[in-house]
Amino acid sequence: MFRIQALLERDEEKIGQLISEKGKFIIATNELDEIKLPKEEMLECYKGQQSVERGFRFLKDPFFLTSSVFLKKDTRIVALSMIMCLCLLVYTLAQRLLRHRILQTEKKVANQKGKPTDRPTIRWIFQVFEGIHVLLIKGKNTTKEQVLNLYPERQLILELLGPSFQKIYENAA
Repeated sequence: MFRIQALLERDEEKIGQLISEKGKFIIATNELDEIKLPKEEMLECYKGQQSVERGFRFLKDPFFLTSSVFLKKDTRIVALSMIMCLCLLVYTLAQRLLRHRILQTEKKVANQKGKPTDRPTIRWIFQVFEGIHVLLIKGKNTTKEQVLNLYPERQLILELLGPSFQKIYENAA
């Protein structure tokens, strides 16, 4: 019968080396002048691309219904691309505005799980606003509009977005 007896030790130098290797990746650039583009700035720009990528992921989302569009002419494809980029700009600015106002007021809105968050996505906010309807009440000479289903959570979001957004729903009394 044989028996193996061993003693385990941590090799801190080897662990440190492995950890530092895990944190490395290659970034390629055409700008070779380190004065014009320091390494730190290059890394910051690279990491900043993540928000742009998230934005284009929004454009590919089935919620945006892009897959249902079929275009033959190059000019129409370019026009649609311009409209999609404009939508992405509005989407990003609205999300940025809402998050900024949330930080200023220290208020939070519910996320998909009903838990308070200070970083909601505008996509989620769009879904929160589904189900708001405008009821047109026609009289003999007038038509009155009434906004339905404007619950407190939705009113809080409008308050955070500001007066220009609130004005759209102002007749909800």
